[in-house]
Parts: sequence; C-alpha cells; structure tokens
Amino acid sequence: MKLKVTRLTEDALLPEYAHPGDAGLDLFAVENVKIQPGEIQMVRTGIAIELPSNTEGQVRPRSGLAAKYGVSVLNSPGTIDESYRGEICVIMINHGKRPFTVEKGMRIAQLVISPIIRVEVKEAKKLSQTTRGTKGFGSTGLKKK
Repeated sequence: MKLKVTRLTEDALLPEYAHPGDAGLDLFAVENVKIQPGEIQMVRTGIAIELPSNTEGQVRPRSGLAAKYGVSVLNSPGTIDESYRGEICVIMINHGKRPFTVEKGMRIAQLVISPIIRVEVKEAKKLSQTTRGTKGFGSTGLKKK
C-alpha cells in the first residue's frame, strides 16, 4: 500500500517510520512555533497526502512530548479523510508549566493509517440487552473487585 506525499515547501520532511514495526509515521514541523502554557497552536508540516482508498489518517500525540513536556495533540486522534488534499497541520496544546518551542524539523506527531468501515444507519425502536446496559462513565470503578 502506498501513501502519496507532496512537499508544499522545499524544506518539508516526508513522514517516516522511526523503527521497524512502528504503527505511526513521524510528522515533522516545517516552522518554529512557541506554545505558551495552556495555549493551542496549529503547527504546519509542509506536506499534503493522498491516502489509499478506504483508509483514514489518524494524527496522534508523541508519548515523549507528552511525558517530558506536557505537550500533546488537542483533537487526538485528529482524523484526515481520504479525500482531503490540503496541508497536514497538527493542533498542539501545551499542558505543561513552561513555554514549549517547536523547532523546524522536530517530530511533532504520529500519523497512523487505518482502514475504514462504512455502515448503513438504521433507526431502531429498541436495542438489544447486554449485561452492561446503560452503565457508562466510571461504571467499572477504580479497582478490580
């Protein structure tokens, strides 16, 4: 399966897997951006992509940025639809206590390519019964009983 990538700026870096077996391709910043604590910034990658048929791109945070600096991807995972041809940008947020500087060429997020399943929506008067039922948020508790 191929992912077509176009550089929108001469210095843009192509997405790449850092290690064999990695699920996500690294996405790189094409600009320097300072993100203050609590601030949200859209960071450009300088690339556009053409996804394979029946796939989506998921933009996900990098665990190292989150663990070391409190910096993450705000709408995680961000969805890139198959038909989108514009620049890939990453919406980053600084949850940390110090300003964080994104530097040109820095790995800022991961791109995971996933298959999509399309469903037919059917209205139902009643749903099937399960043991969980309508129990939602926090229904399993914090500790195993």
